[in-house]
Amino acid sequence: MTSPVLELRSVDKSFGPIDVLHDISLKMNEGEVLCLLGDNGAGKSTLIKTLCGVHKPTRGSILMDGAEVTFSTPREAQDKGIATVHQFGGTFPLMSIGRSFFVGVEPTKGWGPFKIYDRKKANKIAVEAVQNFGITRVDDGDRLIGGLSGGERQSLAIARAVHFGARVLILDEPTAALGVKQAAHVLRIVNEAKRRGLAVIFITHQVMHAMAVGDHFAVLIRGAIAADFRKGERSREEITDLMAGGETMADLERQIEGYADA
Repeated sequence: MTSPVLELRSVDKSFGPIDVLHDISLKMNEGEVLCLLGDNGAGKSTLIKTLCGVHKPTRGSILMDGAEVTFSTPREAQDKGIATVHQFGGTFPLMSIGRSFFVGVEPTKGWGPFKIYDRKKANKIAVEAVQNFGITRVDDGDRLIGGLSGGERQSLAIARAVHFGARVLILDEPTAALGVKQAAHVLRIVNEAKRRGLAVIFITHQVMHAMAVGDHFAVLIRGAIAADFRKGERSREEITDLMAGGETMADLERQIEGYADA
């Protein structure tokens, strides 16, 4: 049996006396979307930072392809193929698409000390990478990032991660600040990344978006896994209730009505 691309085994994370993550065990497989669900303050951000090398686990282990790994910096995680795309795409509004796509690894032309940035090559590769994900409106690599929609910025960041060899793609609330149409673009790109064999970790508190793309779901409450299940095993209402900490939506509605009547 093939080992998971990325696995967490009994991972804890503490900051001094404060425990933030408790006994987290998760497996991420190629060509699957793991939806990590949780309300604000559930520990999602700390878990992301632990996966991508910002924090080291206090206890427990991280494995890739069955072998234990440790990340001292985000660069080390990135070199292993773990790419993180944050809510606003991690892009630079006043940079061009081509320059933003290759920031830090710019293609050059020329020889020796006379090398210069190859703008034409960067623009061509960046535009092709984004269009391969179905975003055909992006056709000019000199266009400024600030002129793109939120969905297009997310698409650019995901395309960049895939171009540079990501095997695990961590998406941190990619649809949180987007309208319905832009969110649909991002969800389509998530499905395309899955089709290309990436293991995708989709962090969100929007159950509808998770159910549209997810294969495997984990609900995080106060730093612990409250539920771990496969697609079709829980209804939308059950997932929403779990995220609310076990309170059913009916209970919340009754409380709201009580406040209104008071």
